[in-house]
Amino acid sequence: MNTTMKTCLAAFVAVAASVALHAQEEGGVDDLEVVEVNTLDELLQNVEERRVVESQEHLRREAEFQARKDQQARMLADARAEKRAQERRSERLETTFEENEIRIGQMQEQYDKRLGSLRELFGVLQQVSGDTRAKFQDSLVSAQMPNRGDWLNEFAAKMGKATQLATIDEMEQLWFLLQQEMTESGRVTRFTGTVNMLDGRQVETDLVRVGSFAIVGADGYINYDINLSSLVELGRQPEAQYAATAENLFEAPDGELVSFAVDPTRGSLISLLIQKATLGEMVGTPFGGFTKGQCYLPFCDGQGDYPGSIIILVGIIGVLMAIERLISLTIVGAKVTRQRNNPGVPSEDNPLGRVVKVYEDNKEVDTETLSLKLGEAILTEMPALTRSITIIQVISIVAPLMGLLGTVIGMIETFQSITLFGAGDPRTMASGISTALMTTVLGLCVAIPTTLLHAIVNQRSRSIIHVLEEQSEGIVAMHAEESGRPLD
Repeated sequence: MNTTMKTCLAAFVAVAASVALHAQEEGGVDDLEVVEVNTLDELLQNVEERRVVESQEHLRREAEFQARKDQQARMLADARAEKRAQERRSERLETTFEENEIRIGQMQEQYDKRLGSLRELFGVLQQVSGDTRAKFQDSLVSAQMPNRGDWLNEFAAKMGKATQLATIDEMEQLWFLLQQEMTESGRVTRFTGTVNMLDGRQVETDLVRVGSFAIVGADGYINYDINLSSLVELGRQPEAQYAATAENLFEAPDGELVSFAVDPTRGSLISLLIQKATLGEMVGTPFGGFTKGQCYLPFCDGQGDYPGSIIILVGIIGVLMAIERLISLTIVGAKVTRQRNNPGVPSEDNPLGRVVKVYEDNKEVDTETLSLKLGEAILTEMPALTRSITIIQVISIVAPLMGLLGTVIGMIETFQSITLFGAGDPRTMASGISTALMTTVLGLCVAIPTTLLHAIVNQRSRSIIHVLEEQSEGIVAMHAEESGRPLD
């Protein structure tokens, strides 16, 4: 029996320990103490004690649960009260929003009525500021006053946003800039500016601005690049008649009136003038084609090409020969005149002296023989007096014919270009037409002076020959009179 009781006691203790452990896991018992019992009385006492403890724990937990329930009820009541308060606030805000919407509409209507014509002024200011900004970008005055457009850019941007009207100060500033542009457009001013040279250098130099039409420097006109907003050196100056006025203006003292070539297009005409072919480009430069590897004739880099080069060569030869003949015949004519004024002392440095020397050497011959010898002496002098005159005449005749030949060649090139590319683009025909016109001009330019030079040289030669013949006939007549025999 003791064994059976011990077994039951051990089982009961195990169950009690399990219940206590379960209570500890739920938070009911903090410390679990295992008590060993040996008798039923001890076990009964322990169970009674445990039951009392567990009853107290249950009461504590029940009180805690009840307290939490009351707290949750109060929180729920507070949340419901907050919800009702927020709903009432939402209703008030919605009412206020609707009232504000109505008030905004009324104030906007009142604002539009009071604004009136100022809205039109706002649009005009926006348009004027934009137009003025574009005008300042293209104006040559900006080369002297480069920073005046900064404020205008900000003002135009402000007007573009249309968030507020311009102030009185801003409108006065815009008025001032417009008045400044008008004033500077009619003024000739000297200033110092930076010029971008063709070689990449930037040079600080003195400049003269003629209103909003032109800017000139010491070397002539200066171009204003709108895209770069800077002064740029021209590739070359226009024709001398225009470039000279720019130099005169730059060198003229303040207050002095000078003639000046004004470009009313503010640079467009000057750009076209510098693209115009110069005399060197039309005619060609000496040995220009040879240096460029185009041909082996001088001047063939011009618009006349090969025919023009040949015409120029022939013309140069003719002019040089005419000048040489003119100088030589002028010297000979002066010597002949001196010999004519002093016939008693013949000199062999001139044709008349040599003719007189023939008479001095043949005073003893008869009149007929003397006449023949003097005629022979004159014929001997004539080749030297008429040398190259015929060639000059031939050049004066052949030059326009060569010009006509160049015209035909140029027209052939033109028609070939039309055949290949059509007549839609005139630039494809420009080369042939330029050759045709330039060769015609060159032929006439050679023919006219060589014809005049030929006439002058021929007249000078004939005058000397006439003097020789006149003096020869006089000598023969004098000799016949002295010998007493008439000339047959």
